This record gives sequence, structure tokens and C-alpha cells, in this order.
Amino acid sequence: MCGRFDQSQTARYYASVFGWTDAVYDSESTPAWNVSPGSYRPLMHLQDGERRIDDVFWSYRARWAEGKVPITINARLDKLNNRYWRGLLKNGRAIVPAEGWYEWTGEKGSKQPWHIHRRDRAPLFMLALANFGSFTENRAEAGFVIVTDAAGEGMLDIHDRRPVVVEAADAELWMDPSLSTEQALELARRAALPPEAFEWYKVTPAVNRAGFQDPQMALPMPE
Repeated sequence: MCGRFDQSQTARYYASVFGWTDAVYDSESTPAWNVSPGSYRPLMHLQDGERRIDDVFWSYRARWAEGKVPITINARLDKLNNRYWRGLLKNGRAIVPAEGWYEWTGEKGSKQPWHIHRRDRAPLFMLALANFGSFTENRAEAGFVIVTDAAGEGMLDIHDRRPVVVEAADAELWMDPSLSTEQALELARRAALPPEAFEWYKVTPAVNRAGFQDPQMALPMPE
């Protein structure tokens, strides 16, 4: 799963790396080393042919599901074609740019956080779904989720699920509205970076404090 992530560069930096120099911004987010659910973070998406970077609420629940389904922060890749996610898969594909994400090992009360990132330290482009259509003032209804899949051999010692991370070219294709839902699912399965593309290290337990921010928290913890 992905319960926290490191988005410690600006939205304009990520857009520049991605090649979106003409993007339209509606983002006031500042860099954050410890992004937690319930915060507004910049997402990349296409809207009416326009490249956009908008601040979106991390957490989602469909309007009709209130009282029936809990608010969620991730969506399983193998469930995206069901009734709940199908609409967002068709019209709400987006990308969350980041430096890495966090997972935990150990027992409750003494969990150790780990920072997971690309070995080459390039930015991550994580597949996401968001509601960019009609919504009320309900934040979760207008929110986003990160698409996850099985972690794969080599990452099970950290967690059994991980975000689906792809290269920039595949991230752009994921957002293309002309791509059918079936093609989008096939892309997500085919293009996900393998476990060997990542590395991880222990970081300070200060990451456990939701909302706490410090540049040092994304650095390796001294042995």
C-alpha cells in the first residue's frame, strides 16, 4: 500500500522534469517530505486537451457510497474494472509525482519507517485516479487515490503491496483520454517498474507523526 509519500519538490519542478512546460497550474502546495492522507497535493492530468496540475484531496469515496464504503487512499489494480472504480478509470486518470513513498516494518508500537525510491533517484510517477467531474463540497468525493499492485518478489520484506510507478512516457499515455479502460489496465500491468528499479533505507520514526515536516526525515537514519 502507500500511506505516506515524499513530494519534496515543487509542482513546477515535476512539470519541468516531465516536459510539461506549458501546463496550467492551480496548485499552491509547497514541498512536503511526509505527505499524509487528508491533505491537498498536486496531481498531473489532462482536461479538455489541457495539461493541468491541480491540488487534489488525498482520500476518496463516491457520493453514493457514503455510509456503505469507507473512505480510501489507495485502489487495487486488480479491482479497477469493478463498478466502484470504472468511472474514474475512464475519466479520472492522473499522475502523482513524488520522490518516494514510505512503508513500515515491525510490531505495533515500535514500527520502523522506510523510504522507498528509485535507484537512480529520478522522480516517481505514480498512477492515480481522481474525481475531476461534478462534486459537492465533500472533499473525499473530489479526492484521489493511488493505484497499487502486488509488491513482487524482492520487496515483500517491506510490504506486500506498492504503488504502480511508471516511466514518464507511460505516465503520459496513462493520462491520455483516448486510451480505453482496457488499454489503461493493460498499460498499468505492463509498464509498472519492477522491484529491482527501487531501493530503500530506514528513516527517522518522526515520519510516524502525520503532518510533521522536516527535510531530514527523508534521509537515511544513521546506523
